[in-house]
Amino acid sequence: MNNNNIYPIFDKTLQREDREQMLNQKSKVLWFTGLSGSGKSTLAIALERELAKRGLLCYLLDGDNIRTGINNNLGFSTEDRKENIRRIAEVAKLFADCGVITVAAFISPTNQIREMAKSIIGEDNFLEVFISTPLEECERRDIKGLYKKARKGEIKDFTGISSPFEAPENPFLNIDTTGKDIKECIDIILESVLSKVSI
Repeated sequence: MNNNNIYPIFDKTLQREDREQMLNQKSKVLWFTGLSGSGKSTLAIALERELAKRGLLCYLLDGDNIRTGINNNLGFSTEDRKENIRRIAEVAKLFADCGVITVAAFISPTNQIREMAKSIIGEDNFLEVFISTPLEECERRDIKGLYKKARKGEIKDFTGISSPFEAPENPFLNIDTTGKDIKECIDIILESVLSKVSI
């Protein structure tokens, strides 16, 4: 093949700013972290719907669409958990580059693992939302019985019981869902987030 027939197009492809203008929004990654049962997925789903009502394009990344697809070859060892988050962060970065607001809802239990995600996504694009519901309340809500199994030793390396959870040191938002309904929590999130994603 003659190289004279190859014309670079990188300077002609759409840039993130072009896509954001097209979508009339600014893309950010809202990284929800917290214990199992804290309310991460529930709030992430509700937030996606609320943003959509406002004409904002949002995509939710959580265990259901990640662990059954792109990360279905990973287990729950320390190394696999780290790789799980690394891949999620890379996917979230691509969505952000497309101008899409991305909500990632994962336990991501250590500061180190969340810092890795932030470094991949970019500090300016990464909004850490700590769902700080206490362990006792998470256990009380334990619909799937995971905490009971973990306390019996039937589940190894379960975050909050046999594996540590490190609270974020300086999150963008900190929400304890104890005694609050979904609307109250979403209103708190929207109050802080809308100015970040609106043009």
